[in-house]
Amino acid sequence: MTQQQLEKYLWGAATALRGTIDAGDYKQYIFPLLFFKRICDVYDEEFEKAMAESEGDMEYAAFAEHHHFQVPEGAHWNDVRETTVNVGVALQDAMRAIEKANPGTLYGIFGDASWTNKNRLSDETLTNLIEHYSQHKLSLSNVADDKLGNAYEYLIKKFADDSGHTAAEFYTNRTVVTLMTMIMDPQPGESVYDPTCGSGGLLLNCALHLKEEGKEYRTLKLYGQEVNLLTSAIARMNMFMHGIEEFSIVRGDTLANPAFLENDELKKFNVILANPPYSIKAWDQKAFTNDPYGRNLWGVPPQGCADYAFQQHIQKSLDEQNGRSCVLWPYGVLFRDSERDMRQKMIKEDLVECVIALGKNLFYNSIMESCLLITNNNKSESRKGNVLFIDAREELKKEKTISYLLPEHISKIYKAYFDFKIEDKFTYVANLDEIIEKESSLNIPLYIKGVSNETILEPSEAYIKWIDSGDVLKKSINQLFEIL
Repeated sequence: MTQQQLEKYLWGAATALRGTIDAGDYKQYIFPLLFFKRICDVYDEEFEKAMAESEGDMEYAAFAEHHHFQVPEGAHWNDVRETTVNVGVALQDAMRAIEKANPGTLYGIFGDASWTNKNRLSDETLTNLIEHYSQHKLSLSNVADDKLGNAYEYLIKKFADDSGHTAAEFYTNRTVVTLMTMIMDPQPGESVYDPTCGSGGLLLNCALHLKEEGKEYRTLKLYGQEVNLLTSAIARMNMFMHGIEEFSIVRGDTLANPAFLENDELKKFNVILANPPYSIKAWDQKAFTNDPYGRNLWGVPPQGCADYAFQQHIQKSLDEQNGRSCVLWPYGVLFRDSERDMRQKMIKEDLVECVIALGKNLFYNSIMESCLLITNNNKSESRKGNVLFIDAREELKKEKTISYLLPEHISKIYKAYFDFKIEDKFTYVANLDEIIEKESSLNIPLYIKGVSNETILEPSEAYIKWIDSGDVLKKSINQLFEIL
């Protein structure tokens, strides 16, 4: 199959679910089913290879065969395919048996979908899904890792398109991911971490970036944490589908229970890429006040917005010698009054290397503008004491519901970051004193003249700004009363 045919074939299974479950729930059934089929087809292929090498000697073949993953007796795709009654039970039992047989790599990878709920998925619907995927073998010889991995990424995007506002949980605009990876430029042997990894796109892209450059990508150490069980499982499947087996993706709440520790401290990483959930209110601010890992470096964020809790977690997780980070944030993180003191401390420590303003509609179902906040623990001498501002709000291709960065946009933005110099109406280099004088605001129009000062905010962002302005007004009134 061509890439296009493969994508059409894989997406075809989702059409069988239309009308039976919500589009936002497709992924919890389609992804595990696809991965189950891949595992079994590769297992068969490896057995056939061992048989060929042993010239049909079953005993020698059993000794010679080497499998990526073990498939226990009775838990094969074909065993489930032969089941006509209680198909969901057979599927669930087979998946759990495979997880149990591969505890170090596949534990929990099939998620927690309710396969046995016949009100959602009847035996007929499941049989149709299984028969659809039984049309083609997904072995390595038929479908290489790269091809299947690309098709899997295609499915992730399709599910994001179909599920609307929930897309941000597991999908980051891939053109922005490409830009972030180019800027961070991870090298062989380095460690890369994403504290809110979603479907693993940022981590995966780092490995693919090295692979495309002809460098040894298998020595890259990939770490991720994701609070959602299904999404973390999708991230792990995503790695395997691309032929990457050296990684560690853990399910859990990064702020409440960070997964990666060394000597009772946060593990340090060379590169951190992230697109955290923005402006979340449901987090334990009280615990962060006395954080055992010392992540309240610059202070405690307001209860209504945990953005700087994530930013401080990222900073605390960076290698002190050469750690660097690139985080995709909503635009308000650059100038909100309630976070000014924390932002000022970050700036005074000379950690901020670059701020890139991105255009509208790069987030799913949102017209808000976004930005990249880039920090570096080891700035070059020419960059120390300075911050580069890039206004790339017009560098994008606008679609109906979402925008993209074309290769020429990515190239222009990356070149501006690399050059680190002033370019009229596009970039500006400000020293730290200049930024502090502007009340530690990183708002692009304060530095790049001749650009629009209009900023479109998400409702939650606008609400936070409104609360901030109310606090400022209250403070001013109290000062006035004291004077009177």
